[in-house]
Amino acid sequence: MYSSSKLRVFSGSSNEPLAKKIAENLGSPLGKIKLSRFKSGEVYVHYEETIRNCDVFLIQSFSHPINDCFVELLVMIDAAKRASARTINVVLPYYGYARQERKAAPREPISAKMVADVLTTVGANRIITIDLHAAAIQGFFNIPVDHLTALDLISDHLKSKNILNPVVVSPDAGRASTAEKLANQLNAPFAIMIKKRPAHNISVITHVIGDVEGFTPIIIEDMIDTGSTIVNVVEGLKERGAHDAYVCATHPLFSGNALEKLDHPNIREIVVTDSILLPDEHPTKFQVITVAPMLSEAIRIIIEGGSISTLFKDKGI
Repeated sequence: MYSSSKLRVFSGSSNEPLAKKIAENLGSPLGKIKLSRFKSGEVYVHYEETIRNCDVFLIQSFSHPINDCFVELLVMIDAAKRASARTINVVLPYYGYARQERKAAPREPISAKMVADVLTTVGANRIITIDLHAAAIQGFFNIPVDHLTALDLISDHLKSKNILNPVVVSPDAGRASTAEKLANQLNAPFAIMIKKRPAHNISVITHVIGDVEGFTPIIIEDMIDTGSTIVNVVEGLKERGAHDAYVCATHPLFSGNALEKLDHPNIREIVVTDSILLPDEHPTKFQVITVAPMLSEAIRIIIEGGSISTLFKDKGI
């Protein structure tokens, strides 16, 4: 239990239930803030309590509608800076635009860098986020970035399931390192899917590296967007003799009809976190793990001092 007269936790409109859990774990009430829109769609923010010389933590995920959430956060930061907050710490459970972290073709933006520049310029002093799509995004900031991971939470949940003959599967080469870490924690082998992307949110499985026949796949991703890639991976594994799969991801974007797609007969369970607020109406096979205790403990360490790495089994994080 942590309480301080100088600690203030405020929630944006993207995920207030998570912000309430974080505040409760800290023993600090959620700060009073008015968030509204003018008829034109412009964002209005008013802190309804003093934050002068306080350590302010703003909880906001870049979930749908992402651009509204982004601008709302910028206005929250600006209002906090003008209200003389001592520090402005942005808790971004899901960092949007992270898939645009490099130029894959000529004349493309590096939007993840642009987002970092804007957050810093507006006045953020620190970023706390979870499972970035690319860890190198930390280097886009010239302010401290605490990059947390939900891997231990997912691993503990999977261990409780006593899965028979598991194999951890990376849906692409980019997730191989994460898949290997999870496989080590579960004492299981791992496999890698090789795919090509003819267009955004479209993928085709071409090869599987590793043995999956007769195994129960545990597919690990950082995010699930439309669900098309996951369904392709599950069906590709099934064609190669694997059992029904478990699907794990930190960030449940679930765009469009993703929830319907993922209610697939060859998926036993889908494990996600509450980094993004999940609709109340969702299939029972979806299991949601809260990241609130991890985020609240990270906030406590930031305020009191200490090492963020103590939160994780892998101290190299």
